[in-house]
Amino acid sequence: MPAQLVVEPLATEDRVAPRRRRSWRPAALAAVVLTALVTGPALPQAVAAAPRGPVADAAAPPAAGTKGAGPWTFAVIGDIPYGAAEIASFPQAVAQINADPEVRMVTHLGDIKNGSSVCSDDYFRAIKQDFDRFDDPFVYTIGDNEWTDCHRPNNGGYNPLERLAAVRSVFFPRPGRTLGRHAVAVCSQGAQGYPENVKYNRAGVDFAAVHIVGSNNSLAPWTGNTGPTPEQTAEVLGRTAAGIQLIRQTFSDARHRHDRAVVLMTQADMFDPTGTDPAFADYFAFQPIVQAIVQESRAFHGPVYLFNGDSHLYNADRPLAAGSAWLKFYGITASADNLQRITVDGSDNAHDYLRVTIQPRGTRVLDWQRIPFTNA
Repeated sequence: MPAQLVVEPLATEDRVAPRRRRSWRPAALAAVVLTALVTGPALPQAVAAAPRGPVADAAAPPAAGTKGAGPWTFAVIGDIPYGAAEIASFPQAVAQINADPEVRMVTHLGDIKNGSSVCSDDYFRAIKQDFDRFDDPFVYTIGDNEWTDCHRPNNGGYNPLERLAAVRSVFFPRPGRTLGRHAVAVCSQGAQGYPENVKYNRAGVDFAAVHIVGSNNSLAPWTGNTGPTPEQTAEVLGRTAAGIQLIRQTFSDARHRHDRAVVLMTQADMFDPTGTDPAFADYFAFQPIVQAIVQESRAFHGPVYLFNGDSHLYNADRPLAAGSAWLKFYGITASADNLQRITVDGSDNAHDYLRVTIQPRGTRVLDWQRIPFTNA
């Protein structure tokens, strides 16, 4: 018996209820790091070689649907599997998505484990085996639980940068190719050291999976420190520069081709609606990314969709539209009224996947449905 569809309409109003978080950083340090992120020339020498030209295309992705053709559908999941029960049932979730005749591609928005379990090589390899069971091309963008937070004693007390290298080694063995049994070529930043950052075009829509994570994009201090280490800061600066470049290149390609929409996919919820009174000191590393998204969205003629995980509760809103509190929070004066954000269910709430369809005609380019997992 097929699972019952849960159809979710597009949100038409902002639902901004940000979470209160502990402020751990002085404003002066936030300003220093922001200056480095925003100005480019202030980047430390360790990341001065961050990519600045066009994203290297190892191979052009094959056409998969064209403007004017029938609908093209992909699935989105994130923050799964969390804990022993979800780990055990995850292969069944994979099989259910494989059996969905409409789905032609799958994206995982990061966090392949919970935040209180060990970040071991054995665990990474086990999840990679599950990912390899997906029939369709499978895109995975990295979450914070699998590297950023691995400094925690209950995660094994690892050096997060060593764990990030391990994640890249296990999950991105062929930069420029997706995972999945029917892998396809994508445009990758692998040559610059960011194989997880990819872009591709399907059915007149441009996609970018960008490595942006929670924990203030990995600037939250590691165990035993009161602030980020130099190595930690250098990693964030380089990765942020690369991510912004990928975002801008994706929009540039969409404008050049006169495509209908842009889809951005990240782990981090930069507009978390699950709490109140956020501290800028816990979000400041996202500011240049949000600024770039606003600039590019305003210069694009069509709708922009941002899919993220991280906060675990399904949500659809417009966090960068005129009047949103998040604009003032990030110090941005312009708005991006054409940007729609969608958060997927995850963690203990990972009871469904999002089935997203590109409609061949009309101003509403994407429709989506929450499809319950039959084993949930």
